[in-house]
Amino acid sequence: MKQLIKQITIQIYKVLTYLIPVNKKIVIFQSSNGRNYTGNPRYIYEEMVRQGLDQKYECVWFFFDTEIEVPGKCKKIRNNYFPYFWYLMRGGIWVFDSRQPLYVRKKKSITYIQTWHGTPLKKLALDMDRMDMGGSTNIEEYHRQFRVTCSDWDYLISQNQFSTEIFQSCFAFRNRPMLEIGYPRNDILIRENTSEKIKEYKKMLGLPLDKKIILYAPTWRDNEYSVKGKYKFASKLDFDMAKEALEDEYIFIVKYHYLVSDQIDWSPYKGFVYTFDETKDIAWLYLVSDFLITDYSSVMFDYSLLRRPMLFFAYDLEDYKENLRGFYFDFVNEVPGPISGDTVQLIEDIKHYDMKMWEEKYEIYHRKFNHVDDGHASEKVIDVIQKESQ
Repeated sequence: MKQLIKQITIQIYKVLTYLIPVNKKIVIFQSSNGRNYTGNPRYIYEEMVRQGLDQKYECVWFFFDTEIEVPGKCKKIRNNYFPYFWYLMRGGIWVFDSRQPLYVRKKKSITYIQTWHGTPLKKLALDMDRMDMGGSTNIEEYHRQFRVTCSDWDYLISQNQFSTEIFQSCFAFRNRPMLEIGYPRNDILIRENTSEKIKEYKKMLGLPLDKKIILYAPTWRDNEYSVKGKYKFASKLDFDMAKEALEDEYIFIVKYHYLVSDQIDWSPYKGFVYTFDETKDIAWLYLVSDFLITDYSSVMFDYSLLRRPMLFFAYDLEDYKENLRGFYFDFVNEVPGPISGDTVQLIEDIKHYDMKMWEEKYEIYHRKFNHVDDGHASEKVIDVIQKESQ
């Protein structure tokens, strides 16, 4: 019955949307398709609050869970219910970080700012020539859907020149405004990278102050899922071995990708492994951590702004590169840290990490991927919103 009601509502929306006038003073925000309050849209909105613009605009957030706490003056609207469709018809500015469902109709009078959610390491969208995502293998249909949804974007945010060139290809985003301004979600990494703020975040998150913190943030695997759209926590990291070798000096924060839905019992690692749900912004976890361990996730491009050690646990490197996605750059030769193929090697790399060995490579990497982020990206997006709402 719920699905039937949704389908009827969608059909009504499709009929009415071109009859309902747009209000350019209504700004709609959404992160991760409504799953959480994080990322680029969050920090753009919070800059509006900081400037007092939440009093001048009607700010609306789309969520699946409207109990999520949001500062400032805004309306929290539940995804896929009637008010959601009403605001899709009325909202004059959209600020989203992911593709929208195919039933969404973007009128010409609406300004759609697509923030996206990371510098691409893995092949994306129209550049993909194979796929196995949640059981779907129809690459032609996948490309068609991307062309349809990407054609709605009026502005696209890019973190660097590297991303700009890729986005023009993979999203067919040519001859439209590319905002190569860095990521709003990274403003906090530049503004709040102080010992006082880091200590404050550790206390807020309930983390020990006397241990070094390793953030483990792997990506998801296209072909490891339970049902369509719900992916498994894919990792060959032996936490028993890691705990035995490292617990005297370190703790781990394990951060899933937002598409991962596994429920894992971490109780055997209490006091060594800490996990946080998607209501905790990953930028806080970057700030409190001393090391990052990842594999092929775009977290490597954001975290490098902090100039802290990065290690790469790439146990399935060849399979991932050759059979799943493929890469946009030379992963082995460009990442500025050791690449480990198993837990034994990873532990050795942690224990004997020497920043001096990676300084030159890190500097090259930083110039390539972090040359735009300056702590003011959110303000630059606000300038666009104000211009478009005149």
